[in-house]
Amino acid sequence: MTDLHRLSIRELSEGLAEAKFSSRELTEHYLKRIEKIDAQVQSYVTVTPEQALAQADAADAAIKAGHASALTGVPIAHKDIFCTQGIKTTAGSKMLDNFISPYDATVVAKAKAAGLVTLGKVNMDEFAMGSTSESSYFGATKNPWALDHVPGGSSGGSAAAVAADLAPFATGTDTGGSIRQPASFCGLTGLKPTYGRVSRFGMIAYASSLDQGGPMARSAEDCAYLMNVMAGHDAKDSTSVQKDVDDYVANLNGTSVKGLRIGIPKQYFNVQGLDADVKTRVEESLKKLEEMGATLVEIDLTMTDAYVPTYYLIAPAEASSNLQRFDGVRYGYRCENPVDLMDLYKRSRSEGFGPEVQRRILIGTYALSAGYYDAYYVKAQKVRRLIQQDFLKAFENVDVIAAPSAPTTAYRIGANLSPVEMYLGDIYTIAVNLAGLPAINAPVGFDKDNLPVGLQLIGNYWSESQLLSVIHQYQQATDWHTKRAAIAEENA
Repeated sequence: MTDLHRLSIRELSEGLAEAKFSSRELTEHYLKRIEKIDAQVQSYVTVTPEQALAQADAADAAIKAGHASALTGVPIAHKDIFCTQGIKTTAGSKMLDNFISPYDATVVAKAKAAGLVTLGKVNMDEFAMGSTSESSYFGATKNPWALDHVPGGSSGGSAAAVAADLAPFATGTDTGGSIRQPASFCGLTGLKPTYGRVSRFGMIAYASSLDQGGPMARSAEDCAYLMNVMAGHDAKDSTSVQKDVDDYVANLNGTSVKGLRIGIPKQYFNVQGLDADVKTRVEESLKKLEEMGATLVEIDLTMTDAYVPTYYLIAPAEASSNLQRFDGVRYGYRCENPVDLMDLYKRSRSEGFGPEVQRRILIGTYALSAGYYDAYYVKAQKVRRLIQQDFLKAFENVDVIAAPSAPTTAYRIGANLSPVEMYLGDIYTIAVNLAGLPAINAPVGFDKDNLPVGLQLIGNYWSESQLLSVIHQYQQATDWHTKRAAIAEENA
């Protein structure tokens, strides 16, 4: 079969169960597509054909024996921030180019337990710091919709792999929009869960109070299948919350759009730099939801101006702390012929880290230093609480909040955005992480250059089922999520 890559996760699951094709055939199909197409997209850092085919054969045996789960035998790509036992885990950095993890991240272990087949590890901004995937030590990933444009970041490799049909779905991580923004740029559905819903054990840390793993796929239904695997309490992660997990697939029609109150923050649609096409497509999607029975309610989010400065104090401060461990002593990159211990530290870190990572470490170290800690870091944490309260007040009157996922469509590769311009591109996503809320991106059309536009819906705590359900019903009434870039139509 030459069109296996066009099937949804549900169709793949049913096809495997009914023996219409085997997991080995499906895995070989994707491996051939990667070999043929990925040189243009550059979404994978590491492809693992031998392991993938061994896992596929084990999946076929489990299916034949009647021991299969819903996803047994379905291939997946993992963002290269999740540790994978025996496979290189780089976080997109020279610092970890030689690191082979001795253990699996909990997300990876759960995927293996569910019978998923790992195709390989996909590219990302170095240590998840960036919005374009250009900061990767392994080179820039290309957007399948336009190969001279970025796929977004930091989960750009995950987004590009799915958008080019080089994986049915992929894991991503979201610290300030790194699932939602690349999903928007690549025309995908991507869910950032409530903080604590998905284990962070084995997920290389950027900013520990903000990082959260989640699914990236073509549709809400596909994301729901992966959320059923990823979600749940993990005793190995002290920030993982002990709370019952929904059956996200079973709940896809659990929330009626009819009567749903969608909050429209007036500040979000008057942001300087919001592209006219993006604004129009998002407003059209909201009108469609209104036609389906939703009510649009204007709301006031008063802390909007504080999002960017608050995030870019807290996130770099936590990064400064987390990245201390990469010192050239225990593992990872080590400079050659150090003169003494200080030289080892300095050169290992300056040679092993790229410019964006060094920039954020410097910002964070400054904010945490004596004399500035109270003035910057402590004050940012106080403002963070106000941002959270701002959202909670809004949720007293609405069920979800709507916004663009990004103010523009995908940037051109090498656009040379200043760091400040890049940071301002996160205006719609970072507050969700500061507050620990769940949010989802869904494709809702294209701009004048045929680049995808994304709608973001933000939910109250633990409302992942509601967000997936609303977007699923929207996708039953529209076909934006079925659109494919030309490169994705190529057959292996």
